Amino acid sequence: MLKEFKEFAMRGNVVDMAVGIIIGAAFGKIVSSLVSDVIMPPIGIVMGSVSFSDLSLALGEGEGAAALNYGMFIDTVVNFLIVAFAVFLLIRAINSMKRKEEEQPPEPPKPSKEEQLLTEIRDLLARN
Repeated sequence: MLKEFKEFAMRGNVVDMAVGIIIGAAFGKIVSSLVSDVIMPPIGIVMGSVSFSDLSLALGEGEGAAALNYGMFIDTVVNFLIVAFAVFLLIRAINSMKRKEEEQPPEPPKPSKEEQLLTEIRDLLARN
């Protein structure tokens, strides 16, 4: 069972998937920082010095009352839209490369040695 697991884990697709997940997690953290630290503060200033992460609606009174943190939800939505757009651009680039590859005509197969020899014989006979 351990041997089978090792074979499974060392397949190219599994390793590629693991690398993709790690890079995706790092990309997600970068986008989260971009949204909360770079994009949302200027938007908050334009809207009258509002910090989106602090926007909430209290559902009750008192210290233990629940709150709807819609500001954090807005941050998350913007974060999602940026990631979705980046994935869209990536897929679009991949599809474009595939289309270019499909448009190129395949190279004609090289003639076999027999065909080359027969061509040489034909050319020699044509000269005589």
